[in-house]
Amino acid sequence: MFSYPFSTRMQNVTSSAVRDLLSITQNRDVISFAGGLPGEELFPLQELEQAYQKVFRQDRKALQYGPTEGDSELRMRIEGRMREKGMAASYENILVTTGSQQALDLLGKVFLSPGDTALVENPSYLAALQAFKMYEANIVAVQTDADGMLLDELEQKIIAHHPKFIYVVPTFSNPQGKVWSRERREALLHLAIKHDVLVVEDDPYSELRFTEEEPVPLAAIDQAGRNVIYTSTFSKIVAPGIRIGWITGPAEIVKMMVRAKQSTDLHTSSIDQRALSYFLDDFPLQQHLCRLREEYRHRSAVMQSFLAKHEQNLFQWVEPKGGMFLWVSINKSIDTALLLHEAVQEGVAFVPGAPFFVSQAQTNAMRLNFTNASPDVIHTGMSRLMTAIDKVMATRVHE
Repeated sequence: MFSYPFSTRMQNVTSSAVRDLLSITQNRDVISFAGGLPGEELFPLQELEQAYQKVFRQDRKALQYGPTEGDSELRMRIEGRMREKGMAASYENILVTTGSQQALDLLGKVFLSPGDTALVENPSYLAALQAFKMYEANIVAVQTDADGMLLDELEQKIIAHHPKFIYVVPTFSNPQGKVWSRERREALLHLAIKHDVLVVEDDPYSELRFTEEEPVPLAAIDQAGRNVIYTSTFSKIVAPGIRIGWITGPAEIVKMMVRAKQSTDLHTSSIDQRALSYFLDDFPLQQHLCRLREEYRHRSAVMQSFLAKHEQNLFQWVEPKGGMFLWVSINKSIDTALLLHEAVQEGVAFVPGAPFFVSQAQTNAMRLNFTNASPDVIHTGMSRLMTAIDKVMATRVHE
């Protein structure tokens, strides 16, 4: 049989369990807590439709090729939003990407050669790990606590590995939903400056906070603008299908990423960029964000209350202060990869915890998404999940 000469980059990019999960969750009979999906019924459909109609009525140039850096008006609006968060951003140093996932891929293209090291939290965002592994990087985990990376271990690994960058999701992290403390953020930046290493701050969730407290981005602390590369997206607060994110950082780095993007797709969809620009002009985004925050806070509470009602000490989790995920550990040492098979038979899916780890994987953890299901559907799905857990526990008793 002919063997296709795939590079090692394409081998083992995702585990078979994760690939299979994506197909399983397309089954309408399965309630999915697996993907990082926002609530579809909360999409601003009418306003988006009007924005696209405006493009076709008023802006034929949006059907042409566009600049790789992105639509200038959209970049200026992004600059304004970043400045509201205290970041010294300039639209000239903002690159519009096809979702923030492309930004992670471009980071790999620009920085990572085979054997180069990237430091990451443990656990960390699964798709970032996959993107960096595509470039045959050496992914080294730094252990964390509730406030962020453990600083002594971080410094030791900076000295030992000379990483190309440190990748973090400090605000409502994926998968754990934690928020780094201000002190830990400042200390990370201090170490980055001391050892002349870049920090990649991935920030897709900060707008979805459930309290009045707004965490300060690392990019806002880095007033010199030399050590933090910042990426975010409109996927979580407008709609994922638009596929628009952005990345910003030191000018010379952004220029390299522009060149890398040119060889990838020339530019992100001009129509989508211009429509989003019109949308941001006309739409009361802050009012929309308030609605999302309140609804997602409620859905999170429904899921947590269901866990709290069941067998005492069966579950452990930290109440999320925002974001999209609940990170749950099952104290009976149940392997959640095995639990998933039983759960799918009951009609519910989640993501097992182990694939998010670079080392010392926690096999009894799972990530649950609470934003894509209504409270009633969450209740039904959690009931199915508890049935699956009961069956797995009963099987263990009989073995």
